[in-house]
Amino acid sequence: MQFLDISIPELIELGEKKREDYLNAKPFPSIYFDDFFNADMLRKILGEFPDLSGKAKNEVHYTNPNEAKYASKGEYKFGELTREFMHFLNSQPFLEFLQNLTGIKETLVPDPYFEGGGCHQIKPGGFLKVHVDFHKHQKMGLDRRVNVLVYLNENWPEEYGGHFELWERDMSKCVTRIAPLFNRMAIFSTTDFSWHGHPDKLSCPPDRSRKSLALYYYTNGRPESEVNAAHAKRITTTFAARKGQDSPKMTVFNNAVNLANDLLPPIVVKGIKKFRKN
Repeated sequence: MQFLDISIPELIELGEKKREDYLNAKPFPSIYFDDFFNADMLRKILGEFPDLSGKAKNEVHYTNPNEAKYASKGEYKFGELTREFMHFLNSQPFLEFLQNLTGIKETLVPDPYFEGGGCHQIKPGGFLKVHVDFHKHQKMGLDRRVNVLVYLNENWPEEYGGHFELWERDMSKCVTRIAPLFNRMAIFSTTDFSWHGHPDKLSCPPDRSRKSLALYYYTNGRPESEVNAAHAKRITTTFAARKGQDSPKMTVFNNAVNLANDLLPPIVVKGIKKFRKN
């Protein structure tokens, strides 16, 4: 199946052409592309999207004050075409495109385990509060540098919500909102300061959900300026409440989790994050 409507040389050249746009984006390096992939192919992948309930072995349901979403674990929930597509996004040509686009000097490495990535689904009422991502891959020990999100939501009106938001470094305001439209790909650099999320509850009808594919890319080492030294080895996500928009209870919860991130073993932190809302 042809994944792109352009050639591989054109893909790699596109990364070079868009580098300045990416690097100069506000509030941090980022970009999105519309109609990037072959639409017929992507519709077939949408048709393969798994039924995620969070109850099966290769699924997870995140449910705590910061997130209400579903995700696959590894690649075993992928359909045949989805697996081919995800492997393409982990391939040399796509990595060269990302390397050119982001200007990252260290060699980008894909994640064959799809740790934290894969198929993501948010159902009506779900959300993902503003956060910065974990910095270290738990299995490979590499530094997380780039996120790629591919949206699969056809006929998605504005009122459904689910926008991907990019926030200022000081969490003072949202700078960029990206609707999760079909065949839209968002790419951004992950640092200690790249606050982002889908913080407001999804308001689509009961028979709809926000579907996406997520891939993360790593390097062996990174510039010291990108991550506070105290956080450099974090393997869990760091959330922050929005001033005047999220409850005081969330701030208390986040402070506890962030303190645990710095002081306790990862297995204990994961236990704290399983706390459920009343």
